[in-house]
This record gives sequence, structure tokens and C-alpha cells, in this order.
Amino acid sequence: MKRVLFVCVHNAGRSQMAEAFLNAAGSDRLVGESAGTVPTEHVNPIVAEAMWEVGVDISVNAPKVITQAMADNADLIFTMGCAIDDACPATFLPAEDWGLDDPAGQPLETVRQIRDQIRIKVAELLEREG
Repeated sequence: MKRVLFVCVHNAGRSQMAEAFLNAAGSDRLVGESAGTVPTEHVNPIVAEAMWEVGVDISVNAPKVITQAMADNADLIFTMGCAIDDACPATFLPAEDWGLDDPAGQPLETVRQIRDQIRIKVAELLEREG
């Protein structure tokens, strides 16, 4: 089983959605985990609402800080959009960046668009790897 690590700055939106979509797919080849470089205290409630709309509950997830062990144990690492912040994890991880907008402070309609982009990216990952 390949371990996939999704990383963003706050681990409150994009990486949480990617982890949830991957694990909800029930792949017997890929398992997802997510973390952030500067995690917040809670998952973004607008992100949780957008995910709930598609039948995935992330409201009880807790953002967590990335550790070296997480990175070392991952077979694949994806960052979510590294042009937005100085705390971008791509500066110290060998990762592919998905270039996604940050849902923080965005209205639900925009978060839905980001959610749908992530769902497509995860589906492509599953087709390619799993």
C-alpha cells in the first residue's frame, strides 16, 4: 500500500479535502494522510460544509503539523498551492504541487469550486497510481 501525504500551510482545507477524497475512494493501493506547516486549531467550517454536501464528513478532523516521519513514510507527497505563503512546504519536501487556491476566507461557492478541483485531482491520482 502506497502512503500519500497531502500538505498545505494550515491543514484546514485543501489537504484535508484531498485526504478525505482519497480515503473515501476505498483504494486498496493508496491511503491518504494530511498535515500542515502551520496548522490551525480546526478544519475550516466552510470547507467542512462543502465536503458534507458531497457526503464526506471532515468536521471532526483535527489539523496537524507535518513531521519528518510523515514525510519519510510517504511514497507520494502533494502540496496544495505553494505560491500563496512563505510557509510553503515545497521548500523542504520533494513534492508535486497541485496549484490550488486557498479556501480560507472564501465564500461557499468558491470553496465548492476548489473542492471539485481537488476531487478531480484525486481521481486522476487514483487512475494513475491506484
